[in-house]
This record gives sequence, C-alpha cells and structure tokens, in this order.
Amino acid sequence: MTAEHPGEVELDFTREWVEFFDPDDPEHLIAADMTWLLSRWTCMFGTPACRGTVEGRPDDGCCSHGAFLSDDDDRARLDDAVARLTDEDWQFRDKGLGRKGYLEDDEYDGEPALRTRKYKGACIFLNRPGFPGGVGCALHIKALKLGVEPLTMKPEVCWQLPIRRTQEWVQRPDGSEILKTWITEYDRRGWGEGGLDLHWYCTGDPNTHVGARQVWESYAAELTELIGEKAYAELAAICRQRSASGLIAVHPATRLAAGRADQPSSL
Repeated sequence: MTAEHPGEVELDFTREWVEFFDPDDPEHLIAADMTWLLSRWTCMFGTPACRGTVEGRPDDGCCSHGAFLSDDDDRARLDDAVARLTDEDWQFRDKGLGRKGYLEDDEYDGEPALRTRKYKGACIFLNRPGFPGGVGCALHIKALKLGVEPLTMKPEVCWQLPIRRTQEWVQRPDGSEILKTWITEYDRRGWGEGGLDLHWYCTGDPNTHVGARQVWESYAAELTELIGEKAYAELAAICRQRSASGLIAVHPATRLAAGRADQPSSL
C-alpha cells in the first residue's frame, strides 16, 4: 500500500504482456497487459467501496470533472444520445438544454477542447442521489433502459475507462513500419500530473477487485470497439489460456482482495 494513497497498491509492479498481430491487419501489433485484463477489477459506483475522485464527493464516483470529447464523431454521438433523454432519464435536462447547454470550452494538453459542463460540482449528466430516474450517468442509465451498450451513448473517455489504449507507429529493424496498440490499465498516471492528486482512484484499491468476471470478459464490448471483433476473439482465446495456466504477475490488488476473502485466487 502507498503512503500517499492509503488503501491503494503501488503504481509500479511487475506485469505480464502478450503481443499478437491483428487477424484483420498483419501490420497491426497489439500488446495486451495480461496482469490487468485478468484482474478482478469491477466498477463499484454507488457502493461504499467507491470513494470518489474528489474528497467529500463519494456519490460522484469519477464523474466530478466532466468528460473531454475526443473529436467531431464523439460530439455527434453525444448529441444523438442527448436527443433521446427525457426528464425522467436526466435530472438536469432543463439545465443541459438551456442557454448554457451541456458542453463548455476548456483546454486539453494546451489545445482548445470541449468538455461536458460541470453543474453543481460535477458533470451535468450525473444524476444525484434521490433522483427517481436513478443515480449515476443519465447516458449510461438510458442505454441500459434501451438495451444497448453504454458505449454507444457515452463520451469515449467515459466508456473506455479504466482501460487505456495508446497507439504508435513503430519502425522495425528492417525499416518497415507497423502500428502498435497497447491495451493496459488506466491508472492514476493516465490522467497526467493531476492523476496523483486525485482523492482516490479505483484500479489500485483491492476493494474494487472483487468482480465475478475478469476484465477481459466484463469489458468485452469496449475491448471489441477498441481493437475490432477478430482481434478481440484472439485476445479472449489468449486470456482463457493464460488464466487456465496461471499468471506469474497477478495484479497486486486482485491478489490482496483474494487474500482478504480467504479464498485462493483463480489466476
């Protein structure tokens, strides 16, 4: 556990990685973090285990700061989703569709960017405790009501978390180039310098590593969206095999959670 963030494991620990080529693209190499994907992390929003990223606001979860939009497609998806929300779905619909709207100008990495507007200390799409339509992200709740994946209605950064995808063109020794994609844990460092200042962050807390399914299973839809259907099928096969044979580098938060439950880890 860390002194700076009591209850969370250290940020640096041994991880196992597997690399494989995308079946749909021989010039696309995927590096998958087995330690993260075979962990038992699960979202604990709305439970005492979720302490919130801002001190004194546990009910916000990770929704205190609003969400930056990645591009025009991301905004178009959000606009379409908002059009489907009713007063019964969204606590602050009248504010979000009012004069100030549901987006505001901000900066990301020194560049102009749009972010979902903060209202009363958190994202305007966050329904607060006591709202009859349900506590939590109005977009997420509506998606579940409609029977569609939440990723079809939420900003990209929201549905990807806490998976982190980074991509880079890599030159091989023979001069050829391939696109390399890394799939790993979106830990505190993923937020940049401000990540270390968050009041609490879920991925390092053993109290959130109690999922019935491993991350590669529970986030199947999100991973498929990030790397494609055939690549996800390949990843799933690798994860099944690796889980059956046993990891050398188990996520320390998952290991601690298994120990607390006085049950042997299945990894």
